[in-house]
Amino acid sequence: MAGKAVAESVRTTLGPRGMDKMLVDSGGEVVITNDGATILNEMDIEHPAAQMIVEVAETQEEEVGDGTTTAGVIAGNLLGEAEDLIEQDVHATTIVEGYHEAAEIALDAIDEQISEAAVDDEVLKQVAESSMTGKGTGGLTAESLAETVVEAVRHVESDEGVARENVTVHTQIGASSNATELVPGIVIDEEPAHDGMPTEIEDASIAVLDVELGVRTGDVDAEYAIDSIDQLNAAIDAEESEVQGYAETVAESGADVVVTTEDVDDRVSTFLANEGILVFENVGSSDTADILSATGATRVGALDDLEEADFGKADRIRTANFGDDDLAFVEGGAAAEAVTVFVRGGTEHIVDELERAIGDALDVAATALASGEVVPGAGATEIAIANKIREEAAGIEGRKQLAVTAFADALDVVPRTLAANTGQDPIDALVDLRAAHDSEGRAGLITDGEDVTIDDPLEFGVVDPADVKREAIESATEAATMIVRIDDVIAAE
Repeated sequence: MAGKAVAESVRTTLGPRGMDKMLVDSGGEVVITNDGATILNEMDIEHPAAQMIVEVAETQEEEVGDGTTTAGVIAGNLLGEAEDLIEQDVHATTIVEGYHEAAEIALDAIDEQISEAAVDDEVLKQVAESSMTGKGTGGLTAESLAETVVEAVRHVESDEGVARENVTVHTQIGASSNATELVPGIVIDEEPAHDGMPTEIEDASIAVLDVELGVRTGDVDAEYAIDSIDQLNAAIDAEESEVQGYAETVAESGADVVVTTEDVDDRVSTFLANEGILVFENVGSSDTADILSATGATRVGALDDLEEADFGKADRIRTANFGDDDLAFVEGGAAAEAVTVFVRGGTEHIVDELERAIGDALDVAATALASGEVVPGAGATEIAIANKIREEAAGIEGRKQLAVTAFADALDVVPRTLAANTGQDPIDALVDLRAAHDSEGRAGLITDGEDVTIDDPLEFGVVDPADVKREAIESATEAATMIVRIDDVIAAE
């Protein structure tokens, strides 16, 4: 019951007409989304069996990036069907065996549904758009965002595969979502160490330091007695000489941009600003790691060790102000191996949902590009899987046949939910989908504005990566069978 309840909570978010959920925590923080993984992660769930449904969504998100709601809903309905079988005195072990056999049939059915068309840019756009349709995308259409997603994924494609980790999403409040753009490099939350420093440098040579560019201080408290003005002047001159030495060493190194994890003395930053050098100070470890990775720089722990060979390269580094925030854009050159989708939106809720939608689209586009396999969406693949399982069930003896058939019935929840969320009668839609599948070989619920028709999803560009369907079947089956085998919950020490 707990597992079914959790699955039911996300069922209405499924599909292009899925509804959103407003999640409010004890501190009053609000999250508005229809992303299944986010909803389940944010929910306050204590029941251990229900938590296993959450783990299904987490696994789906980690492996393929999308299909979390589908996986959770299928798992919940597998539990519902199992409950009915148990009430009919079908043993849990028989149900588990039947479910696993049905899952194998389902995986074969998915292979049969793979489109013969090559996964080119147009298909990748369809995959990304299908993933984002129905999600909050602000003033942008899923179609326009899909172009950005495909461009980003193609940017990190190589002979070794698709480096999805080299694509990041950076959100910034303060403009229409139409200002969302693709940055060929990385974006970090940093500002120049001095107002007089340049805001843009072309063909940048970047030095990354773990050095404090200022007067050295001891590790213990100490006082120095000064008896005359000459001693004071000497101390000041020594300090100035030390600071000047740092500034001149950096300037003479040939670096255009300096990134340091430590402080920079105001006198040093002023000198470097006059030299036209851009400096970022107190840069965090995460941003430093991103800069090292994106530019190919080598981290240096002492100024005396700084050499040109340690420099990273970028075509351009620019800084920009967005309200109260300052950002640095590291673009091109060695940084071109990484790419950032710079997401804009008028409110925090909009940019958060855009970030989730684009993140999922990037994941599925990368998955489709890597595997080269896509299947029809809009419930067509689930109809085909359920149909094949019912055909195969006729040849299975004993009560296990009931479990196999129940697995097929559980998969019907996907097209039924899609129909309900578009305002159609679920039963009528399911009957029509089965009839169309039998006659045409492929049929899904196509939503076009206010119109809902039954047709071939591939003809309308509604496609999903085959791996998303496989992972949903496997993870949902694993969670459902694990719960079915539990006959008691016992408090442990």
